[in-house]
Amino acid sequence: MSEKRDYYDILGLERNADEKEIKKAYRKIALKFHPDKNPDDKSAEDKFKEAAEAYEILSNADKRARYDRFGHQGVGGASQGGGGGFGGMNMDDIFDQFGDIFGSSFGGGGGGRRGGGGARTARGSDLRIKIKLNLKEVALGATKKIKVNKLVNAEGVTYNTCKTCDGQGRVLRVTQTMLGAMQTQSTCHSCHGTGKLIDKKPNGVDAQGLKRQEEVVEINIPGGVEEGMQLKVGGKGNAGPFNGIPGDLLVVIEEEKHELLQRDGNNLHYEAYVGFIDAVLGASIEIPLIEGKAKVKIEAGTQSGKMLRLRGKGLPSIQGYGHGDILVHVNVWTPKKVSNEEKEILEKLKKSDNFAPHPGSKEEGFFDKMKNFFHN
Repeated sequence: MSEKRDYYDILGLERNADEKEIKKAYRKIALKFHPDKNPDDKSAEDKFKEAAEAYEILSNADKRARYDRFGHQGVGGASQGGGGGFGGMNMDDIFDQFGDIFGSSFGGGGGGRRGGGGARTARGSDLRIKIKLNLKEVALGATKKIKVNKLVNAEGVTYNTCKTCDGQGRVLRVTQTMLGAMQTQSTCHSCHGTGKLIDKKPNGVDAQGLKRQEEVVEINIPGGVEEGMQLKVGGKGNAGPFNGIPGDLLVVIEEEKHELLQRDGNNLHYEAYVGFIDAVLGASIEIPLIEGKAKVKIEAGTQSGKMLRLRGKGLPSIQGYGHGDILVHVNVWTPKKVSNEEKEILEKLKKSDNFAPHPGSKEEGFFDKMKNFFHN
């Protein structure tokens, strides 16, 4: 599958474009590649759908914010096995969703494109599920097989053309007014715009030719996802009524807390406790990684609050821009109780001027440490 284009590039926009600029840019491109102006032109239709997908994301403040932060993965743009965005939708769905933006340029008036008043293809509803991932799965990505209870098109269902609209999905009404006869079109109330009605159906099948069935869906989750992020598996939602287009499966990510490592974006934090003697003399300690462990040297004379960085040992960027770090917070452990013998030793050390605190200009305060640490 070819790599998806940047939504801003598709509409020819700067990343700080406002709502009016987004709508204007979309309308210009959509009119240029409109199917009515480019009949039987697959390339124009693909560009029309691509522009509609870009507009659908950038015109929604919440989706746009997720896209700006996470890219296509953040809005489900990198679909799995189903052709993402509007690629799996027909033209009616796009016109029903954005028909108002075209005004009367193509006689749409916001009612959706139906090939001169023809029936529309119904789309099934989306399904939303939650998936829990541990830290290793978040870091490396995972393939999950999930049982989904969904509506599917039942076998053995037969259809007849709707007699009310003669299969057109729309009915024409003529009303006499002071100015003469006025014609209006509206969705057929009998078939709800589909142009057909069920003739025969097996037991257990609803009035739209659907039945509920369990299906195992394989979901490929990329590394670097975050809590609350939503991925889209195209075409794996509920089936569309009357053999229509299926909806999508929306996968919401939940992260399980790690016992030792705490996440902060793509970085991981670890609280390391060292004994007073190790802090004075220096030592080597083990730090847990996402997989395995690493040895870290504690320099002699290390002060409590010092931070160490294990570069590239954190989580991957979902957009493929490298890895975060593991930040090790060193805490010098002070025993709460000591024996009489230990107390005598400590009292002797206390008399040594070397064990008295002598913070000088070389010793950084907490805020200086934080500032210098994150600028390195």
